[in-house]
Amino acid sequence: MTYKGYLIDLDGTIYLGKEIIPAGKRFVERLQQSEQPFLFVTNNTTKTPEAVAQRLAMEFDIHVPAAAIYTASLATIDYMKEENKGNKVYVIGESGLVDLILAAGFVWDEETPDYVVVGLDTAITYEKFVKATLAIRKGATFIGTNPDKNIPTERGLLPGAGSMIALVETAVQQAPVMIGKPNAVIMNEAVKALGMTKEDVLMVGDNYETDIQAGIKNGIDTLLVLSGFTQKEEVPNLPTAATYTVDSLDEWNI
Repeated sequence: MTYKGYLIDLDGTIYLGKEIIPAGKRFVERLQQSEQPFLFVTNNTTKTPEAVAQRLAMEFDIHVPAAAIYTASLATIDYMKEENKGNKVYVIGESGLVDLILAAGFVWDEETPDYVVVGLDTAITYEKFVKATLAIRKGATFIGTNPDKNIPTERGLLPGAGSMIALVETAVQQAPVMIGKPNAVIMNEAVKALGMTKEDVLMVGDNYETDIQAGIKNGIDTLLVLSGFTQKEEVPNLPTAATYTVDSLDEWNI
């Protein structure tokens, strides 16, 4: 089957930490050469789309505009605007999350925010968890940017946003509204950004729990590439198979 557009993960699919996945780079270049529309859909909230585009260019020689990158940070902002419960926010996260949220018109409030957003923060402290916990207990809407328990890197699997969100969830005894893959918010917005229907697009990723479940749960065909999180030996036991599975993106015919 041919697809009109592609939704593509980054971490573990195009690169692994600081190392390029050569087949992932070739896949993007083939899409560009055939003028196939695509959008990088990433649960990574640590960088802005502009910073992601710059990193792709400088570190991996992959050249795309910032508009080709849709992050869980952007999806979080879209969700809060649609909910319209207020504009006060407290955020656990890095510049790719905090700066975008504040630039979108939200106001920082550590005491009585309308929303507490928890994402990956490599400079996390106990005090940040304390502030988030107290604010949620006072009534703030608890938002988790993405459920990724780990991040695949050249060092191995490191703690991800989902691990930090789980700590807050335990402390407040309340489940968050989860934004990123595999949840509907980020997928619906990404399909909309491509100007297509779900039937037109293919979700490509390395993580069964996020990328592939994002497709399965939201009616989008999926391509699982075994270059990152999900290992080959796990495939036979997956509860619902991906539409397609490949060892390398070199195997996929566009």
